[in-house]
Amino acid sequence: MNIIKTEIEGVVIIEPRIFTDARGYFFESFSERDFCKEVREIKFVQDNESKSSYGVMRGLHFQRPPFTQSKLVRVIKGAVLDVAVDIRKGSPTYGKHVAVKLTEDNHRQFFVPRGFAHGFAVLSDEAIFQYKCDNFYAPEADGGISILDNSLGIDWCIPMGKAILSEKDTKHPLLKDFDSPFDINVPLY
Repeated sequence: MNIIKTEIEGVVIIEPRIFTDARGYFFESFSERDFCKEVREIKFVQDNESKSSYGVMRGLHFQRPPFTQSKLVRVIKGAVLDVAVDIRKGSPTYGKHVAVKLTEDNHRQFFVPRGFAHGFAVLSDEAIFQYKCDNFYAPEADGGISILDNSLGIDWCIPMGKAILSEKDTKHPLLKDFDSPFDINVPLY
């Protein structure tokens, strides 16, 4: 696998080694041994999958301590713009984001560490999105910042008139009104 470092430490894009022939393709979508060696030590405990149509925007979500989660995300069908926003108090990249297009053709994966808000926008007619988490889902720890916060400078690659959001995702605070439960000086894993 090829690890692409981003402008924010700990957030990486992973390109698998793909083997193709007349039958199709094969690749290892995850190897704990290689991930721990190339990215960081981790133990994933839960896999999730969602299906969404064009214009659906989900996020920007996180779980509050002690239920924080790192995520390893990928697209099985379609295309999404996937985004991680640094929400760690005291971080030199606080409020900054990394965005990557994940598609069924590029097979890229995106690692979002704890201390980041995560979201995505569906760019294709339909998308099937999968992700691994290193902590179990805890509904009482749900948190978020507004996916529509213009101060974040995210180009979601879809017209806002076509955006489809859940009611919950329209009620998250803007970053300027957000009191982050994460601190750069407190290890999250």
